[in-house]
Amino acid sequence: MPLQFNTVKLFAGSGSTEIAKNIAASYGKDLGQVAISRFSDGEYQPHFDESVRGCDVFIIQSTNPPTDNLMELLMMVDAARRASAHYITAVIPYFGLARQDRKDKPRVAIGSKLVANLLVAAGIHRIMTMDLHAAQIQAFFDVPVDHLDASIIFVPYIKSLGLENLTIASPDMGGSYRARNFAKYFNAEVVICDKRRKRANEIESMTVIGDVTDQDIVLIDDIVDTAGTLAKAAALIMERGARSVRAVCTHPVLSGKAYETIENSALTELIVTDTIPLKQASSKIRVLSTAELFAKAIMNVNEHGSISQLFKVE
Repeated sequence: MPLQFNTVKLFAGSGSTEIAKNIAASYGKDLGQVAISRFSDGEYQPHFDESVRGCDVFIIQSTNPPTDNLMELLMMVDAARRASAHYITAVIPYFGLARQDRKDKPRVAIGSKLVANLLVAAGIHRIMTMDLHAAQIQAFFDVPVDHLDASIIFVPYIKSLGLENLTIASPDMGGSYRARNFAKYFNAEVVICDKRRKRANEIESMTVIGDVTDQDIVLIDDIVDTAGTLAKAAALIMERGARSVRAVCTHPVLSGKAYETIENSALTELIVTDTIPLKQASSKIRVLSTAELFAKAIMNVNEHGSISQLFKVE
């Protein structure tokens, strides 16, 4: 018997409306109608303004702060389940709380595991996300996880720059595996910035492991938050004789004075994706779209196709 494809409906959470519109446009459908009722005390209630019975529902929402984004996603999933949706996929371009992936000191929560439990309890059948802070977070879910890789977007852009002496750099030891994976597309060398932190978001010292003299450096990371690490790494790399330094970071969290830090840094540019909307414009920040990649992944899931072909970098 031929495969049966259910009607696909795409919905946007209020924190990811722009990327959701672009995903829907790439997919070739309009976003579904969803509204939020609000009470005077701040309580809110999302509801679908169209039937989802028997449909394959894809709810698009990053879970960056505020926590309302996560709560809204959970409530939309619950609403779809109670409205008899056939299959519910949470499309989470940026999976928040992913930095809390282990118990690294006594008496702390493992936030990413908690979020995984909440999403499954709410009723998701599948999760689709991009560049998790730690790939092993996939194991926190008891449902399929489509973990998309932003390299397929970043690599062609870096190639278009025509950098003659390209060297890939990791801003810390923990990101060395990610940097090495990125470097293989260019057959490039890898250098590492070894940092020591006093506490979260505060660096005590940093040193560069490797030769950066006369090199065009591209720093690779999954998240840029305060941008303090990137700015310090860029300054140190330029002091060591590099020709230029750029940074590629999938998720632009950009909190605190991050925009000011980037503008005043030695970075030529910061290349990010649209998984989180920028809070303000910046002459040094270039945003690359993930919409087409997510749209293809949604189509392949609905048509029972392979997701692995979406990892082929050209």
